Amino acid sequence: MRQLPLEFDHAPSHAADDFLVGAGNALAHGRIQAWPHWPEAVTLLIGPPAAGKSHLARIFADRSHGQTVTPETIAAIAAADGRGALVIEDADRLHYDEPSLFHLLNQAMRGNRTILLTARAEVAEWPLATDDVRSRVRRAPAFRLEVSDDIELSQMFAKLFGDRQVRVDPKIISYLVARMERSPEEVAVLANHLDRLALSRGTAITRAIAAEALALRDLERDHERQTDGEASTDE
Repeated sequence: MRQLPLEFDHAPSHAADDFLVGAGNALAHGRIQAWPHWPEAVTLLIGPPAAGKSHLARIFADRSHGQTVTPETIAAIAAADGRGALVIEDADRLHYDEPSLFHLLNQAMRGNRTILLTARAEVAEWPLATDDVRSRVRRAPAFRLEVSDDIELSQMFAKLFGDRQVRVDPKIISYLVARMERSPEEVAVLANHLDRLALSRGTAITRAIAAEALALRDLERDHERQTDGEASTDE
């Protein structure tokens, strides 16, 4: 019989010492470490899902005692006309109130506060209706986070398994890295599949489980491509 996997919250560590610095994120990490000595008041981090943007945002918030802005709180924060540091995550996807965002960016450019923005897409692709907001965001230096090599992917696996308190043979991680689609998001998805498969069988993560997780992920991507193709045909 297979063991039913129980849903536990695996809280990832966002401690500064747990951030994995590599060639693909060293400049972004250095920028966060340089606060409060930023030559510009606004900084933008751009990268794919699971690349470490939120981890760096948490480090920045801890260093600066900054407040995290949400679409629900941005209007009140802008109206308060404060001076503290701010974190605005997923600025390209969460549809923040643009007049409020414009006001906060102006506060920063007047020297009243520092702001860290994160996004997946380049500024030109953001769904902004206000040219003034876009022009102000474009003035901010953009630091990109990328996965550059096998070592960084392996380190990401090691960290995610460490967050789950799961020990995995480094040879299995090497096996995964050599066969997976290369992105931070794939590391996160595969780590979750591996954990669940091992729990369902009541065993450690083995090479056979790694192979099964890779096959499962291939099936999921095939289904996603098929679904996307059907949606395009319907349009």
